Amino acid sequence: MLRISIPSNGPSKINFSNFMNYLLPIPPKGLVSEVNDNAVLLFDNEEQAKTYAEELKQLPGSQKKVGNEIVAAIMRLLR
Repeated sequence: MLRISIPSNGPSKINFSNFMNYLLPIPPKGLVSEVNDNAVLLFDNEEQAKTYAEELKQLPGSQKKVGNEIVAAIMRLLR
């Protein structure tokens, strides 16, 4: 299992609450909240994470900006 942790105080400023507030799609294996509202995205593997990132790139309106920040965070961690 691949766990991608996005710290709420990191460069993207994304936290667990953003997923609920913006009604963002949840990663295939789920989403966990950690200390300080950090978001942990769960995937089977890197390919599934990349597919999820592509899904986020297709979001409309106000979801798009937050989705793009999550995509950037995922890609930083997969490199």
